[in-house]
Amino acid sequence: MTDEQKQEETKEETLKEETPVKEEKKKEAPKKEPKVGDKADEKVEVPAKFKKLVDEIEKMSIMELSELVKILEKKFGVSPMVAAVAPVVGAGDVGAAEEKSEFNIELKSSGEQKIQVIKIVREVTGLGLKEAKDMVDGAPKVIKENVKKEEAEEIKSKIEAAGGSAELK
Repeated sequence: MTDEQKQEETKEETLKEETPVKEEKKKEAPKKEPKVGDKADEKVEVPAKFKKLVDEIEKMSIMELSELVKILEKKFGVSPMVAAVAPVVGAGDVGAAEEKSEFNIELKSSGEQKIQVIKIVREVTGLGLKEAKDMVDGAPKVIKENVKKEEAEEIKSKIEAAGGSAELK
């Protein structure tokens, strides 16, 4: 082996030894904590009155946000667990406190005067004669969905006046 070959091998060995050391240093380098606003995929329009607050929150790290959430929970006496349980406990009271604004009208039966009920169904839905007849024959069936309360009650009364029976859901 010549002197040049020996020097070249020595350089290669030195490079091999240095490389793992550099990799270890890279592993030891502290990782940058992700920021809240790092998700560039999601575009959310922030109202002007909250812009300053949202900008401050975006600058926070996850750890800072976690700490902020804990402080807010203590300050206002709320927690995610309580919020999740509340609807289950008060499920019966929710219907009384919050009245539905939209209803589905379900035709229960056509009654004695089927033709009159078919006419009402046609008028309400805008369907053709065959489709309205099939709907009445297939009762119980929802004939109209997401209708305001006043309109739903009016349709129900028309069906009942024609001899059928309907229910608001």
